[in-house]
Amino acid sequence: MYFFEKVNENIIRLGVNDRRLARFENMYPIPNGISYNSYLVVGDKTVLMDTVDHAYMNQFFENLESALDGRDLDYLVVSHMEPDHSAAIAMVLKAYPNCKLVGNQKSFQFLEQFFHYDFKDRYLIVKDGDTLDIGGRVLKFVFAPMVHWPEVMFTLTDKGELFSSDAFGTFGAIEGHIYSDDIEMDELFLSEAARYYFNVVGKFGRNVISVLKKLDLEAINMILPLHGPIHRTKEKINAFVDKYMTWAAFEPEKQGVVIVFASMYGNTELVADTIAYFLSMEGVKNIKIYDVSETHASYIISEAHRHSNLIFTPINYNTELYPEMDALLRELVGTGYQSRKYSVITNGSWGGRSEKIAEEIIAKSKLEKIGETVAITSSATKEDEEKLKALAKQIADSLK
Repeated sequence: MYFFEKVNENIIRLGVNDRRLARFENMYPIPNGISYNSYLVVGDKTVLMDTVDHAYMNQFFENLESALDGRDLDYLVVSHMEPDHSAAIAMVLKAYPNCKLVGNQKSFQFLEQFFHYDFKDRYLIVKDGDTLDIGGRVLKFVFAPMVHWPEVMFTLTDKGELFSSDAFGTFGAIEGHIYSDDIEMDELFLSEAARYYFNVVGKFGRNVISVLKKLDLEAINMILPLHGPIHRTKEKINAFVDKYMTWAAFEPEKQGVVIVFASMYGNTELVADTIAYFLSMEGVKNIKIYDVSETHASYIISEAHRHSNLIFTPINYNTELYPEMDALLRELVGTGYQSRKYSVITNGSWGGRSEKIAEEIIAKSKLEKIGETVAITSSATKEDEEKLKALAKQIADSLK
């Protein structure tokens, strides 16, 4: 059964939902699934904007055939060569032999690397700023390298519609409503949008800002990403652009503290809860606590980027840094984490190098340390409690 949605008189969304996939890019948990968006632009010529993942090619192709309603397909634009958007290219080109494949030089390099197709005679290679008049719409191709792959390009129409590739996307399947203004944009939605950004795109903040500066943002009246809902109102467009500009500049979105602990027998967990209480007594409003062994790193990384302060507990394990904490800190640094404040609480019963290893990892980021490290030996004493109270005050003061 075919299924598609009309966005306006000239654009049709052909997207599909994937609720079977456990992890996006085999890395990030997606308990609410993911959508693969593809769009058909109809003018005197017809243009398909990207395809979908291989698992949903048949459904997608039914959608495409029905949306074309007997018309031929003239162009297929490849904005991003990641296989969840490019897997159906061969199926489309074989079904529509007159269709030209539009992309940049790097797009076609990746196409040949991934799929070994021989469609060179159908390539239409474009450069940054090139246009394509399809009658009723003029498409302009805006290169967006490293947002988040080297070949990424946006497509902007003369009607203000921006096909933004993976940018401005979110985790989560489409649940009936395809527009963000029809969805309750609560903290859960925004946190998933942030988790998508910081883990998938985040490292390349400078590239995000660079491509946004190339666009006339005031002229954009619709953003059509490859994942998640379409943004069609100025309120939602401006809200997402503002978020992206903040996130891309590596600026904290909130004044608050993320506490990440590792605890084998509960003593360090109690310390995490204790300092959270002391922070609350100092007037700190935004406090989040995560067990690094229970919570997937993508959630912690996202919240660490969104908040101004981080506390972590590099406890010892076999004299080294607790493995899950080691992995988290390395991944966090790898996302470009910077311009934040951090504090350290250690716990060791018989020595070890955990704090030294953690500090070496975190030193690769541009961070300011607040307070001295509070070192617990096995379980906290009354003296340790006073140190935690003092550290909480220093952290709270740093927020002011």
